[in-house]
Amino acid sequence: MTSVLHTWGSAMTHHPNVHVIVPGGGLSPDGTQWIGCRPGFFLPVKVLSRLFRRLFLEGLMRLHQTGKLRFFGDLGGLAEPDAFATHLAPLRKTDWVVYAKPPFGGPEAVLAYLSRYTHRVAISNHRLVSADEGTVAFRWKDYRIKRGDRMKVMRLPADEFIRRFLIHVLPPDFHRIRHAGFLANGSRRDRIEKIRRLLDAAPEPAQTSDEGTSDGNDERHAKQSCPKCGGAMVIIETFLRGQTPKSRAPPWEDTA
Repeated sequence: MTSVLHTWGSAMTHHPNVHVIVPGGGLSPDGTQWIGCRPGFFLPVKVLSRLFRRLFLEGLMRLHQTGKLRFFGDLGGLAEPDAFATHLAPLRKTDWVVYAKPPFGGPEAVLAYLSRYTHRVAISNHRLVSADEGTVAFRWKDYRIKRGDRMKVMRLPADEFIRRFLIHVLPPDFHRIRHAGFLANGSRRDRIEKIRRLLDAAPEPAQTSDEGTSDGNDERHAKQSCPKCGGAMVIIETFLRGQTPKSRAPPWEDTA
């Protein structure tokens, strides 16, 4: 599976949720066949939600027991084990929301939707309306409105705006995107090739381009190995300091 962490709402409030793409099947334990799910059915959502609730709360307890959770201000009392256990107790009886559905628009549509969250920040420049020493105004979408124009303007004190923005900055070495199973980086290439053979599915032809590099040369795009995962890395473009890359718009034209 591939999972992407998303932490903000339109008003930059704290709204952590995880978007996950899960294939409808997998390799058998001995790796000799592909086992697909039943047509029209993947997993019982109620069972999945309760399992997710239990595993999530158990993970929180382990982090607390090993001293990896930190509490500040009014939450300082939760550092005590009994207080933390009491705080979590009501959550074990609350229904957790797990929503699963097939990709109506196909895998490409799902990947396009998910890719919008992978490298964004909590707010982009085009939503900013004004800013001065004390107040920042920005546009946000009120999802409670079902009809008509849902865009509104919110004005926040500068320190509150900064606080909301910073709660979505991930800690060092924290990965927003995770891959597991046959999509795990260490063995992805070999396993995907095996799955394609089992499903008799040919890989898509490698995309090539005759466009020259930014310095005007007509050499084809170079291919190297990624120093992180060892997978194939395609250099789309090279450019010098001060040059504007062709592969993306300048920062002031960002509409993300």
